[in-house]
Amino acid sequence: MGPERRTLPTLLCLVLALVGACSAPPDGPSEGAVAEAGGAPATHAHPEAAAFAAETEDWDVAEAKVRWATDPERQQLGFGELLAALGETFVGTAYEPQTLELPGSERLVINLRSLDCVTFVENVLALARLARTLEPEELADSATLRRAFRAELEGLRYRGGRLNGYASRLHYFSEWLSDNEARGTVDGVSAELGGVLDPEPVDFMSSHPDAYRQLADAAVLAQVAQIEARLGRLERYYIPEDEIEGKAHLIRTGDIIAATSTVEGLDVAHTGIAVWKDGALKLLHAPLVGSSVQLSERSLAERIKSIGGQDGIMVARPVDPRES
Repeated sequence: MGPERRTLPTLLCLVLALVGACSAPPDGPSEGAVAEAGGAPATHAHPEAAAFAAETEDWDVAEAKVRWATDPERQQLGFGELLAALGETFVGTAYEPQTLELPGSERLVINLRSLDCVTFVENVLALARLARTLEPEELADSATLRRAFRAELEGLRYRGGRLNGYASRLHYFSEWLSDNEARGTVDGVSAELGGVLDPEPVDFMSSHPDAYRQLADAAVLAQVAQIEARLGRLERYYIPEDEIEGKAHLIRTGDIIAATSTVEGLDVAHTGIAVWKDGALKLLHAPLVGSSVQLSERSLAERIKSIGGQDGIMVARPVDPRES
C-alpha cells in the first residue's frame, strides 16, 4: 500500500509464512468476481454441495461451540460480541499453516483442531451464524448441525458460496470480504471509517505460480490471473497504520480486521477479530509468532506499526443472520 511497499526479496521470509499461513490465503480471486458469481449464500437446504474432509474431533468441537453459543445469556449479546466471545473460546488452539492444502482435488476442509489466521475467522463466523439461525431441534441433531456447518463454511470460503475447484476459493482476503458483503454476511466499513483507496495491483499468485502446486495447471493459472485482473480494477479501501489509533473508537468488538500487506502484489497479510479489552482495541487472532490463537498484548494500532510487512487495516462488520 503506497510508497513504502516492499519488494518480494525484502520480505521473502514473511511471504513464505503468509502463503497459506497467516495471510488471506493468497490463492486467487477478487471483488470483481462477486458480481459475476452472483447467487445466494450457502443454505442448509444444500448440504451435499461439496466434497469435504473432517475428523471426528472437528465435529465434536463444532457441536460443542455452537451449543455453548446458544446459551440464553449469550443469545442476548450483539452479534459482534457473540462472535468475539466465541472466538475467545479458541484461545490456546494450535496454529498450523496450509491446513486447506490437501493432496488431490479441492475439498471443503473442516479443521477446528488447528487454525491459521483466516481459517480462525471463517470457522468462528460460521459457528456464530449457526448459533443464531438453527432451531432447537436442529441443534439437538448432530447430523443436521454438521450439514449446516458445512454449508455455512462453504458459503464463506468460496466465491458465490459454492465450491467449484481450486480457483473458486476466495484466496485473496479482499475478495473474501467483498464476496461475503455481496451475500449479506458482512458489511465492509473501511471507507465509511475514513479509509483511503489502495491503487496497487493484486497479482501475487500469478506472479509466483511455482509457490502453488495447483497453478501448475495452465487452465487454473489463467483463471487466477483473470480473477486478479478484476480485483485490481475494483476499489479497495484501507485505513493507513498512522490513522488506526485515531479511528479505533469507530471499530467495534467482533469486527473482522484484515492487516494490509506491503508485499508487492499481495493485498492482505493477516486477519483477526477486534476485541475491546481494558479500554484498548486489541486483536484476537491465530498468529505465526506464538503458535496458537491469542489476544494481542499490544493494541491493534501498536501491533500494526511494529510489523514491517503490514501498513494498515481493512475492517468488516459481521451481520447478524437474523437481520440479513
